[in-house]
Amino acid sequence: MISWIKKLWQVIRSPSVHYSLGALTLGGFVAGIIFWGGFNTALEVTNTEEFCIGCHEMRENVYEELKSTIHYTNRSGVRATCPDCHVPHNWSDKVARKIAASKEVYGKIFGTISTPEKFEEKRFELASHEWARFKANDSLECRNCHSDDSMDFTRQSKRAAEQHEKYLVTGEKTCIDCHKGIAHKLPDMSLANGKAH
Repeated sequence: MISWIKKLWQVIRSPSVHYSLGALTLGGFVAGIIFWGGFNTALEVTNTEEFCIGCHEMRENVYEELKSTIHYTNRSGVRATCPDCHVPHNWSDKVARKIAASKEVYGKIFGTISTPEKFEEKRFELASHEWARFKANDSLECRNCHSDDSMDFTRQSKRAAEQHEKYLVTGEKTCIDCHKGIAHKLPDMSLANGKAH
């Protein structure tokens, strides 16, 4: 074992053509830290409401709709921002979502939803993608704030309490099954063509 450690130390101390393996390793480590820091900084900058509403398509359409909902202004002062609902909180899912969102950059460059009319034409398609994502992850972003374990059904309307007990607690349905249009205007649902969304 000691001879193996001595051999390893000799390799690390031995020079490459210009630099020792130790210097190259240390340089790679420092470069990795710089890259990781830059990557995470960029990830966090793109995970703010200011970034989301930086383009007029979002600021003038869905952000204006959000401002009239309870998720924006309410008695408790807790406010949901764009990333709270549209970006997963855990790191690996967040990165995957950011990669998928790169398609939105394409849409921005080519003006896919650059006018209110174009946005309305695409609203159902865009909403359907979000509904499918929420359905697939059991409305995880909703559950980050709204825990069914913490819900006091006695303080809900009779209908809401019955529905939550029947579907939410049993896992038959997830939040988005019933709460479409909770923060944004619903699209023209006749476009569903009989599809269940």
